[in-house]
Amino acid sequence: MRRVVYLFLFFSFPFILACDEEFEPVSQDLDFGFQPLKLGNYWIYEVEETIHFGENDFETTDFFYRDRIRGTYLNDARELVYIVERSKSTNRQTWVKQLDFTLQIKNNSLLRTADNRTIVALVFPPSLGLKWNGLAFQALGKDEFEIESVNSSSSGLIDIVRVNQQDLDDKVTIRDVRFEVFQKEVGLIEKYDEVISYCSRNNCLGQQLIDGGSKVWMKLIEYEIR
Repeated sequence: MRRVVYLFLFFSFPFILACDEEFEPVSQDLDFGFQPLKLGNYWIYEVEETIHFGENDFETTDFFYRDRIRGTYLNDARELVYIVERSKSTNRQTWVKQLDFTLQIKNNSLLRTADNRTIVALVFPPSLGLKWNGLAFQALGKDEFEIESVNSSSSGLIDIVRVNQQDLDDKVTIRDVRFEVFQKEVGLIEKYDEVISYCSRNNCLGQQLIDGGSKVWMKLIEYEIR
């Protein structure tokens, strides 16, 4: 197994079925290593969260998330799904469970499902400029994701990709900036979500005074891949 500590980079299911049942294997030729999936894998992130309650009224907290693959099951289509437990800590000693979410490789895509909402987080094989509908498995319309930058190793192979989910700031009513960064053989190393609204009253329109919203910035600091 590999256990790595990052100094700084750039970031309930009732049962578990045994995996000796038959399921459709995933090809290893499409760079699925950008999200290693195996029981026991974990990732620890330092998190900065800012909640805006109104103009000049906000609160920023720092804490840690630990995501750990704790189990698997076969869905109705007999596809292998991984259960990830997210826990929260302020000191990396005591962890409190927050939620379970799932990860799955389907149709050469990485699906992440939390609170009954599925997004297509990444498409394989990743390449610069690749675009897809991040809400393809939802009935909520379309949200175009794009790989906007890549880093390559000395061998010329892509080893880090940044997925732009949204980059909108009209500086009048709304700012919506969301992206994720994946590293090969590691997984998600950074995640940024900032969705805020600006004051739009006549006396403050265009002044970029934040009226409400939030920002969550996650950066990987430790992980273990089995």
